[in-house]
Amino acid sequence: MSDETNPNPQPECPAAQPDSLPPLLDRAPLAYENPAFLNSADGRVIRILAEYTEPLARFRRERIQDTVVFFGSARFHGREEADRALELLNNTGSVAPAPQSEQPASIDDIVDGTASELGRRRAVAAVEMARYYEDARRLAHMVTTWAKGLVPETPGKPARHRFVVTSGGGPGIMEAANRGAHEAGGKTIGLNIKLPFEQRPNSYITPALNFEFHYFFMRKLWFAYLAKALVIFPGGFGTIDEMFEVLTLAQTNKLAKKITVVIYGSEYWQKVFNLQALVDTGAISPADVDLFNYADTPEQAFEMLRQGLTTNHLEPEALAARPTVPSPDSSAPSPEELLGPEFAKTL
Repeated sequence: MSDETNPNPQPECPAAQPDSLPPLLDRAPLAYENPAFLNSADGRVIRILAEYTEPLARFRRERIQDTVVFFGSARFHGREEADRALELLNNTGSVAPAPQSEQPASIDDIVDGTASELGRRRAVAAVEMARYYEDARRLAHMVTTWAKGLVPETPGKPARHRFVVTSGGGPGIMEAANRGAHEAGGKTIGLNIKLPFEQRPNSYITPALNFEFHYFFMRKLWFAYLAKALVIFPGGFGTIDEMFEVLTLAQTNKLAKKITVVIYGSEYWQKVFNLQALVDTGAISPADVDLFNYADTPEQAFEMLRQGLTTNHLEPEALAARPTVPSPDSSAPSPEELLGPEFAKTL
């Protein structure tokens, strides 16, 4: 067709010349090895799945069957010697101290009259929080010592670890819980969270069970998924959030398991919230306050935990393990039963 009859003539393609060939390409990265993709918004679903499947694989490899979770403030160090200065941390999980104006007043400041009112109040509170640190450490030691004696080692069949002490992996009460379990010779779990300021896991977590999460909701899933009991020590926003989230799951029957909840430090918590006001106004049922118990000593808390874990889990498991004649319509074992450890069922 001539140009006169074609209003849009196309130029002829020139013959390819050897020196005009494009350069050879390197191999493209595999999708799961492409950090630009994995760290993008498009890769978010893969990151979320990774924070479920990677911990799951490690829990199975380490034969963790279930846990006892300790919540509590990250902001206070414990006092190991009488002359150790108590220090308030800047934020949950932070390794940096709070500003000097927010620190507990020293004894010298109080005696000299130079301490602020906030400093004096925090000096009194710091001593109390140091006591809670030691109580959490002792309670975790007691729970771990008891749990280690529940399942005897069988040659050729490593035992599953029961009621493993678990914390958020940071300092303060979390450190105390991991420390007590470590000192008792047991495994202990730290579920840390990546934060936008300097922070690090405490030194007492079992290395193979040291986790770090990006997503708060995936970290919360692992707090709840394996837990057969919770102990809530005095704390702030994070502690209250985690406590009421699990209590809400129990209240609404979203947990297909019975969970023992011990709130430690009745004087502290009854100053923080007034649950009776919720009952009086009809916001919660009177029976909802039976979802937990208060404890004020490690011995009292341990007895509540031991009784709850035995009644709700150990005794039913022993009954179910008795030899029976299988019925023809008995169901096949679940994937969790085949792979082990058995994980807590959820609805």
